[in-house]
Amino acid sequence: MKGQNPTPSGVRSVNETEVESLCSQYGVSLDEVKSWYDGYQLKNVGSIYSPRSVVQCMKTGVFDDYWNQTENFEALKIYIDMNYDGLRDSIIQLMAGGRIRINTGTFSNDMTTFSGYQDVLTLLVHLGYLGYDFDTKEVFIPNREVLMEFVSATSASDWSEIRNSVGQSEELLQAVWNMDQDSVAEGIEKAHLETSILQYNDENALAYTISLAFYAARQYYTVIRELPAGKGFADIAFIPRKAYAEKPALLIGLKYDQSSETALKQIEDKQYPEALKEYKDHLLLAGISYDRNSKKHTCRIEKA
Repeated sequence: MKGQNPTPSGVRSVNETEVESLCSQYGVSLDEVKSWYDGYQLKNVGSIYSPRSVVQCMKTGVFDDYWNQTENFEALKIYIDMNYDGLRDSIIQLMAGGRIRINTGTFSNDMTTFSGYQDVLTLLVHLGYLGYDFDTKEVFIPNREVLMEFVSATSASDWSEIRNSVGQSEELLQAVWNMDQDSVAEGIEKAHLETSILQYNDENALAYTISLAFYAARQYYTVIRELPAGKGFADIAFIPRKAYAEKPALLIGLKYDQSSETALKQIEDKQYPEALKEYKDHLLLAGISYDRNSKKHTCRIEKA
């Protein structure tokens, strides 16, 4: 978030230089700290972090969600439960790693007056639950800690589409590692049924479903949509974090109303594996497709 302090504790944020110093002092991975607690930006300052979370992480050596010790959790649950048209769909897209352009001009700058879902998203920016990019006017979930807050809040609110997808995501990831194509297709099928609230009529919507279905992968991977690669962009790339270098990298190609074989061939023809050539012999390629007539997903996986 650019231009305001997003920390829930009400005290000043911690900047990148301070975090680097603390990581060196306590022997904690800077990459993991950034993944968990970074994501906000202030102009002329750069990355900023919540001091509560950073301090607790340094003290315990455990990467976890430390926001649930604040009163803001209940606020998040209340606001995402508001019945504004488009809000539920937007929250699911954000949790799947998407960005949403909003108009902040209608926000009344209080916590009670709302004219629509965009006002609710604007308030979540002020509370620190969303980052905001002034250049693109888009909101996004900034890091893994905040994403866990959304998972907890939606689960507590009985959003079955989130709870079930997250609960099944570890099994889905394991199926990919085992190259179990049928189980992967079945797992994505379940995730699609759970997230059917999303308009499911193109490859972008398919990507949202898959990103949410692979929630568990964020523990092991940096997930990148449209990774520049070869002669185009790989739809979704999973790049192992340093702490999990033993995990295979993964490139996913998506096709809507075409075959998974076509999706897999596109990955190879456009030389997408060149973007992750350092993972040669430790790279999986997956083609995933959805047929709107049969309403079925298919999957093909092979080693690069």
